[in-house]
Amino acid sequence: MIRRILPHPLLSGVLLLSWLLLVNDFSLGHWLLGAFLGLTIPLLCRNLLLAAPRIQRPGLLLRFIGLVLYDIVVANLQVAKLVLGPKAKLQPGFVEIPLELTDDLAISILASVITLTPGTCSADLSADRRTLLVHGIDVPDPQALVADIKARYEAPLKEVFPCSAS
Repeated sequence: MIRRILPHPLLSGVLLLSWLLLVNDFSLGHWLLGAFLGLTIPLLCRNLLLAAPRIQRPGLLLRFIGLVLYDIVVANLQVAKLVLGPKAKLQPGFVEIPLELTDDLAISILASVITLTPGTCSADLSADRRTLLVHGIDVPDPQALVADIKARYEAPLKEVFPCSAS
């Protein structure tokens, strides 16, 4: 019964809080308007919202997030060194990453992580969702890039999300 009235309680709370912070006024009228928005928006959009993903290993997910943040910092320094350092012979290129992931969310996270990491960018996902095309700013060894992405990013995602491996 409560799910019919309040399909996404966390979203409702976030909308209420966002409204109060946006208007920067905590009067009763704004509390009521924020509550109204927090109740009606999730009700109107309940068919558009995705179900919460099932996560098998939340501890591994937290370590994965830490790894990604670390890799972003390191890649920023590496790209800055490439750009600001002495003229180097960059070898940009595209690399095809064969995917073992089948879960759409896991594939989206993998593509996003690759794009968030400076020096690499997800360019295309094949129609059969089995190959991800990645562009790298400096790819002297394409197989090393494939192995690195599969080991550092795809392998943990296969363990975190169920039904991700074929």
